[in-house]
Amino acid sequence: MSIAPPRAHESDEEAMILDMVRELVAEKVAPRAADIDESGEFPYDIKELFAQNDLMGIPIPTEYGGLGGTFVTYVKVVEEIAKACASSSLIVAVQELGMLPILIGGSDEQKKRFLPDIATGKKIAAYALTEVSSGSDALGSMKTRAERKGDDYVLTGQKIWITNGSVADIVCVFAVTDPSAGSRGVSAFVVEKGAPGFSVGKKEKKMGIKGSPTVELIFDNCVVPAANRLGEEGEGFKIAMKVLDKSRPGIAAQALGIAAGALDYATQYAKDRVAFGKPIGQHQGVGFMLADMKTEVEAARLLLYEAARKCDEGAPDVSLWASMAKLKCGDVAMAVSTDAVQVLGGFGYSAEYPVERMMRDAKITQIYEGTQQIQRLVISRAIVGKGK
Repeated sequence: MSIAPPRAHESDEEAMILDMVRELVAEKVAPRAADIDESGEFPYDIKELFAQNDLMGIPIPTEYGGLGGTFVTYVKVVEEIAKACASSSLIVAVQELGMLPILIGGSDEQKKRFLPDIATGKKIAAYALTEVSSGSDALGSMKTRAERKGDDYVLTGQKIWITNGSVADIVCVFAVTDPSAGSRGVSAFVVEKGAPGFSVGKKEKKMGIKGSPTVELIFDNCVVPAANRLGEEGEGFKIAMKVLDKSRPGIAAQALGIAAGALDYATQYAKDRVAFGKPIGQHQGVGFMLADMKTEVEAARLLLYEAARKCDEGAPDVSLWASMAKLKCGDVAMAVSTDAVQVLGGFGYSAEYPVERMMRDAKITQIYEGTQQIQRLVISRAIVGKGK
C-alpha cells in the first residue's frame, strides 16, 4: 500500500490511518454500498473489516484498548467511509456514541470492563435515549423507570429509534430513578445483551441508512446490576449532554461525507457527460451548481474540523461548535445530494446510480442527534442566553 504524504494539518499517524481508510473504502466498502442499501441487512463483514483495522475504538484511550486517536481523526474517518456508504459509516459513529457514556461517566473499573471489547469490535455498542413520548424533549419527558432493588435495578419501559439496537451487545440506557426531579432524576445504565427482561421489538422501515438497523428496545422488569450504573443516581442528564457534544460532530462527519461523495460523483459525471457539443459541467447552468456545491462542502468541512478540535481540547464552547457543525453539515448534505441528483438528470433518479441513495441517506442527518431546529435553539441560546 502506498502512503500519501500528510495533508495540511494532518500528523504522519493520522495521514497513514486516513490513507488506509480510503483504500479500504475504495476496495471493500464502495462495492458493497448498493447491496447493503437494497438488502437492509447489517453488514457484519464491513464491521469485521473495520475491527481488524482498529477503526472501532479510535477515540478510546490506549489504556482501555483503544487507538487513543484524536477526535479530529475520528470525524475524518467517518467522513471518508460516508463518502461511499452512510450505513457503513454508522458502524464507526454509533460505536463511538455507545461507548461515550462509559468513557464520560464510568468508573475506572467500568471502563476496564466494557471499553476493551468495544474498542476491538468484539462487542457492538448502542445508545438508548429516545422514547415514544420524548423526541427532542428526550430527558424531560422520559417514562422508562429504573427502581433500585438490593444490588440490582429493575428497568421498565421502552426506547425507540435505537440505531444498531438489534445487533448491539452493550447498550447505554437512560432511565428515571427519581420521578420527582424531572430531567435531573435520570440515571444512566449499561445493559448487556441477554439481560433478563431485555428484548428487541419492532425494526423500522426507513427511507435511508437501511443497512443500519433502527429498532425498538423493550425493558420488561429488566434486571441490571447496580454495578452497571454510570455515575451516581441523577447524573444521567449531565452524561447525556456531554455525550451530545461529541456525538453531534460524528453525525456531522457522516453528513459531510455524504455531501462530499455526492459532489465527487456529480463532478465526474459532469466532466464525462456531453451535451450540445461539450461536457455539461462547462455549461454555466451546471457549472455554477457545482461551484456552489463545492463551496458549501468545503465550508462545512472547515466548521466540522474546528468543532472536532474543540472536542479534543475540551473547550468551554464545545456545545456551540458541535451544534453549528451538525446544523451546517446536515443542511449541506441534503442540499448537495439533491443537487447531485439534478446534475445527473434522469440517471440521478435511478437506483443504478448512487446519488439517489445519498439523497435518501442525507435526510436523517437533519433529524437524529437533535433536529436542525434543536441545533438552532442551542446556538441561539449560546449567543443571547436562555431567558426566563
